Order: sequence, then C-alpha cells, then structure tokens
Amino acid sequence: MSFNTALTGLNAATADLNVKSNNIANINTIGFKGSRAEFGDVYALSTFGNSNTAIGTGVVLNNVAQQFNQGNLEVTNNSLDLAISGNGQGFFALAPALDTQQVLYSRAGAFNINRDGYMTNSSGQFLLGFPVNADGSVSSTALGGTDPIRLPVSAGVPRATTEVDIAANLPSTADDIDPVATPIDPTDPTTYTNSTSSNIFDSLGNESTLTYYYQKTDVPNEWNVQVYINEPAGSQTIVEFGGGQTTKTLTFDPALGGALDAGVTPTETYTFTGLSSGAVDLTFDINFAGTTQNSAAFAVLDTDQNGFPTGRLTGLDIDDNGLVQAQYSNGQTTNVAKIVLADFPNPQGLKQIGNTAWEATLDSGDVRIGEAGTGSFGLIQSGALETSNVDLTKELVGLITAQRNFQANSKAIETNNAITQTIINLR
Repeated sequence: MSFNTALTGLNAATADLNVKSNNIANINTIGFKGSRAEFGDVYALSTFGNSNTAIGTGVVLNNVAQQFNQGNLEVTNNSLDLAISGNGQGFFALAPALDTQQVLYSRAGAFNINRDGYMTNSSGQFLLGFPVNADGSVSSTALGGTDPIRLPVSAGVPRATTEVDIAANLPSTADDIDPVATPIDPTDPTTYTNSTSSNIFDSLGNESTLTYYYQKTDVPNEWNVQVYINEPAGSQTIVEFGGGQTTKTLTFDPALGGALDAGVTPTETYTFTGLSSGAVDLTFDINFAGTTQNSAAFAVLDTDQNGFPTGRLTGLDIDDNGLVQAQYSNGQTTNVAKIVLADFPNPQGLKQIGNTAWEATLDSGDVRIGEAGTGSFGLIQSGALETSNVDLTKELVGLITAQRNFQANSKAIETNNAITQTIINLR
C-alpha cells in the first residue's frame, strides 16, 4: 500500500507542476486567468473503522480552481483594446458566429473591425452589444435582444443645410448710403458698407458659400442686407425669401444699446433652385438674431449652420459605460451600441474552451447581464488590455515546491523498494 500512497503523491506533484507550467506558459496571454491545484487526503476506512489509528492512503486531486482576480491593465492607446476595470467584475459577451445563439464569455478585450464592419477578436468571435436610442440610452438589457456590434455608414451621408445663424456688429459711425440711388452691387464695394460669408451644404454634400452684404441706409439705425450664393461655382447669385424679396431690412433700437428693434423678425426662409450639382433645391432659414449696431467696428459675433458634407469613418470612441460611438470625417458622431457585460454567481464553475473564453455551465449558474458601471459590473477602459493575473514569482517558487514534493515521493518509493528488497532477500 505504501507504494500506492507514494504513487498518489507523484501524481499530485505532477498535476501541480502541470497547472503551474500552464500558468507560466500563459503569462503573456491577454485576459488569462491562472488556476490553482487543490488536493484532498485519502483514507480507507470501514464503517466501524477506528479513525484514531487510521493511516492515510495518499492524496487526490480535488479540483483545478480558476482564479478570477483582476490582472494588471496595460495601456495600448488603441481605442479598440478594451479592459474591464473598477471592481473588475464582468465578462465580454461574444457570439462565435452570426447565425448562432451560442454565447461565449471572455476577459480578453483585443478587438478589431472586420471587413464587414463588425467588432471581432482574433478568433473571429463577435462582440455583443445592446441596441441604443439616439441619445445613447438602452431600452432593454435582455440577452436575447443583443446583437453583434457593427459600425453603420449612415452618419457618412451628407445633410443639406436648413438653418443658418449669422450675427454681426454693424458700426453706427459708418457713412450712409441711399439705397434707392445706390443699390447693393457685390462687384462695387462703394455700394455696401460691410460683408462677410459662411458655408452651407446641399443634399449631395456639396459646399457653397453664402455672402452677406450689409448697407447702412440714410434712414437712422437702419441697415439693408442681401444674401448671395456662389452657385454655380465662380459666380454669385442673389437668394430670395418671402415671395421673391431679396433685401432684408434690419432696424436697431438705440435705447437698447443698439440691439435689434423689437418689431424686426430676425429669421427669414431663403430658397435657391436649380443647383448645378443636381441636388435638391435649397431651403434654409437665416437667423439674424444677435446682430447689433453700435460704435464698435464691424465684427462677426456668431456664425453657424446645421448641414454637413459626405463623411467617412475616421475612428471609434468607447466611454467608461461601454457606449460605442462612430466618428466621421464630417464631424458627426453616431451612437452605435452599448457593450454587454456578463457575470455569474459562480465564475469558477465556467467551462474553459480555449482562446481565453468560457462557456456557462450548471455549476456557474445563470448568466446576469447589464451595462458597465451599473450594479456589480466594472467600468470599461478603452485603450487598455487586462494582462494575465498570474504572479510569475509566486509560480516559480511553486515550481520548486512541486519539484521537491515529487522528489520526496520518489524517495518514499525508493525507500519502500529497499525495504521490500530486504524482505525478499531473507533466507
């Protein structure tokens, strides 16, 4: 029996060596969780055995327990590299294929964008996310409602300008011009007092320039404004509003420091037809609110418009709560999805399937999913990866201990063999 007892010790030491060797081999594996060999002693007792004199019959490997403490975070500056930080709880949820209901779980957050626009890892598994509303909020956190995260192209589509804001300070000390005798002529600077411009976009994303010509009239505190567009390119055409009108009159109240008179309608709807690009006719509101007249020099106080050209995807931004936003060259940002995080009552019951991925089992309990930063889930740090949680120094010391255990059990077998040989040699 002593041979068998020592043999169980050899097997236990070998198992311990194997576990530690596997931990060391994966020291640089992203998201890897080290394991620990757990042993139990063995006693062969009958129902009425006397435990006070029972001699153990060796050792048995009870469990190889996974250790889910968090590894260190390594900064990579790649926005597609993700790590779960904070209290460290949670797993990324992955679909092994687009046509399967199977879900895998991982702590490895090295993702990329495949040729179809999906976020995947190096094994081709798809990162799952919650659909989001326009404001980035999530309506449902059910696992069945999740989808592989895919970047859209919709934000790259241009949008025609529908609103223009232009505010300027007009100098009250400027010379008067008789608007009847001297109408505004863009080619003659003596017919207008000041001018400025802003850009707008048509429905195809083509950019045009609006030029505003301001003329101080011979009526006190009164200015005329005409708007021209460089369409077709290289020429200037006046833009109409309100039934064919082309001149907007602005009056100012000196009692209010030169602010627009209360009777002035600050916004007019302008139209321009027959765009050379073939785009939809432009219809946009120009808002002159905020325009003033005082002794200061001419200055543009505000200019803005809501159109944008065709854009292409330039990058991704992922915040601490897992909201994925696509950024485009036209300055637009689109909320794409919110990354799913999953957790289990007993993570050590998860089944290891390789490539730092796990499957749920009966021992792990039912999966709990949610958003990063809610409940017990940690935050998501973009531009970082969670390294292996293996302590190399500890494992190397453990190797020495396991080796000594193996040697000691080998010595027990050697001693048992010597005793047995001595008995056999008795005459």
